[in-house]
Amino acid sequence: MDANLMAGFSPAILRQKMMAPVELDAYLMQIAQRHETHRFLGGATQGLYVRMVDFLASQFLKPGKKIKVLDWGCGKGHISYLLKQRGFNVVSCDIQSSDPDSAFAQATPILSEQSIPVVALTHPSALPFADGEFDLVVSFGVLEHVHDDQASLQEIRRILKPGGVFFFSFLPYWLSWTQRLAHLRGNYYHPILYRKSRIAEMAKQSTMSLIYITHGQLLPKNSLGNSAALEKFDRILTHWTPLKHFATNLEGFMVAT
Repeated sequence: MDANLMAGFSPAILRQKMMAPVELDAYLMQIAQRHETHRFLGGATQGLYVRMVDFLASQFLKPGKKIKVLDWGCGKGHISYLLKQRGFNVVSCDIQSSDPDSAFAQATPILSEQSIPVVALTHPSALPFADGEFDLVVSFGVLEHVHDDQASLQEIRRILKPGGVFFFSFLPYWLSWTQRLAHLRGNYYHPILYRKSRIAEMAKQSTMSLIYITHGQLLPKNSLGNSAALEKFDRILTHWTPLKHFATNLEGFMVAT
C-alpha cells in the first residue's frame, strides 16, 4: 500500500463531498420499507452514510490499487454493503454477543441477502487478524460502545499497515445537545461522551496521528428525508458557527505511524 494513503486529503473537499447531492441506494430503500428496524435507512441518515462512503472511495480508491477495509462492528451491514458497492475489498466483523446491536443478535437482512460474511469477535478488544493486514478500518458509531476503547484502538493500530487509516464517525461529543437530552431522559445508550483532546491523546497512545477531526450532525436526521440542502445547512452550522460545540458527533481520521 502507498504509505501516503491520505495524500491529497483536503478538509474543503471533504466538506464539499458531504454537502453534495446524492441518490439513495435503491436496495437500502427497499430494506427500509420492509423492515421497521431499518427505517433509518430511508432518508437523511442513509444520505449521510452514502456521502461518507463516497468520500472514502474518492480518497482511497485509485486505479491499480487494492484497498482492504475492515468494517469494524458492522451491525446491520449497511456500511459493508455500501463499501462493497463502491469497490472496496471488505471484511466485516462484529462482537459475538446477545447485545441487540450485534450482527449476531438482531435481524440482518442486508447481510443475509447480500451474502456478506461476518467474522465473529470473541474477545472484548483483541481482533483475529494479522499485523498490518488492512489499509483502512472504519468505525461508524462503534468505538464508544466497546469495553476498553484504548485497548481496541491499539488493536486497530496493530492490524493497520504503516500509513493505514482509521476513519471514525458518529462518536458522541461531550457537549452534544442531543446526547445531554438523552441522558436527562435516562437514556444512556452512549454512556461515554468524548472531547477532542481525549481523542488526540488516545491516538497518541496508540501510535497513530490524528490528522483531522471535526464536528458532525447538529440536526437529528433519522426521521428526516434526504436533502442536500439539509446536509449543507447542517455542515455550515457545525463548521463555521459556534453551534458546532453542541453538535452530536465527532468524526475524523487517524493514520498509523
